[in-house]
Amino acid sequence: MNSIQQTNEKWKGKAKTELLGCKAQQVWLLLEDFFGLDKWFPTLSTCIPIEGTSGKPGCVRFCAGFKTPIDDHGKQTLNWTKQKLLSIDPTQKVFSYSIIDGNVGFYSYVSTVKVVTKDDGCEIEWLYEVEPVEGWRLEDLDFFIGSGLGIMAQRIQQALKTMEVALEA
Repeated sequence: MNSIQQTNEKWKGKAKTELLGCKAQQVWLLLEDFFGLDKWFPTLSTCIPIEGTSGKPGCVRFCAGFKTPIDDHGKQTLNWTKQKLLSIDPTQKVFSYSIIDGNVGFYSYVSTVKVVTKDDGCEIEWLYEVEPVEGWRLEDLDFFIGSGLGIMAQRIQQALKTMEVALEA
């Protein structure tokens, strides 16, 4: 489920997805690995450390290889961003990061990702805010993040299920 809010200054949005049967702490342990986003986010082929220690505020990752909703099918340019971890709170299972450089036109982009405990599993919430992006509509960004988060959740659920089955064998 996604919700979109358009403001005069910045685009703001929120995507969330449920992971039924998954414990919030297990999901958090996978998401708090700031340099490991390529394991979960679809179309992201590269996520490597540039500076700092994963999970420590100030660390920076380089992410590349993703497609965006506005990319032409024949596009040869590699999409990339540098992302800086702003804050992290393992107790609350939440972190925030910003895009500090890149070639996709995201300026003043800040995201907060949170894992919330639910009765039948957990939920990942992804809040984002960015200056309007040239060539994009807010709906494009909402689709990009919302669909990416949905696939991330499927991959995480599958990985946790694989581990559960293996350990029961």
